[in-house]
Amino acid sequence: MNINSPILEIKNLRACINDNEILKNLNLTINHGEIHAIMGPNGSGKSTFSKIIAGHPAYQVISGEILFKGKSILSLEPEERSHLGIFLAFQYPIEIPGVSNEDFLRLAYNSKQKFYNKPEVDPIEFFTIISKKLTLVNMSSIFLSRNVNEGFSGGEKKTK
Repeated sequence: MNINSPILEIKNLRACINDNEILKNLNLTINHGEIHAIMGPNGSGKSTFSKIIAGHPAYQVISGEILFKGKSILSLEPEERSHLGIFLAFQYPIEIPGVSNEDFLRLAYNSKQKFYNKPEVDPIEFFTIISKKLTLVNMSSIFLSRNVNEGFSGGEKKTK
């Protein structure tokens, strides 16, 4: 990808849910290194916009384009979009007792490996990979043994 090309381009996007048009000719360009905030009153379409970009099946794109790194993502399933890095994080995610963060992250990592036709890694290989990442962000390895979203503060849940 060219650093001068937009990362995300929304062109004349019109979308609806249950035949109720919510987005009407929305345009947005996000270039490399830019940070944008989507703001507006309740009911203005912020969540709808996010769900449409992520590929939520309840929403229908009537017309327009969504280009990610120069390529249309409109025909991609949500799972395919997630492998590109397009997904929604929940503000208040559910706890998953009995599933450690390490297992969850390894399954997610291997899912992406499989998508890109790369070999999956076993738990020992993954521990080596994730340990380097934890060191990089100065995070304790204790995080790995905790269950997914269990016992986290509100702020920790929002950053996962």
